[in-house]
Amino acid sequence: MTVNQTSVSLDDAQRVIAAGQVKADEIESPSNIAVVDAGGNLVAHVRMGGAWIASIDISISKAFTARALDISTEDLAADAGPGGEQGAVTT
Repeated sequence: MTVNQTSVSLDDAQRVIAAGQVKADEIESPSNIAVVDAGGNLVAHVRMGGAWIASIDISISKAFTARALDISTEDLAADAGPGGEQGAVTT
């Protein structure tokens, strides 16, 4: 069986980062923005001026986790918050 999987190119990752920077500017929240490929490997990262240094690793790990769980970072944040599924036990 052959599996074809497309991944994010550097050009695509840079476009995602640019869009993230625009949003961060809109909400006045300097951010670290990370983009990973289909395998969860870092493709691109940017730390905007004024963004927390501690958030560098957090943004990269968050991008990896979202990819590993095949979930958007928005849904990941909702699941990790109060009432989310972080403590759920499945059988």
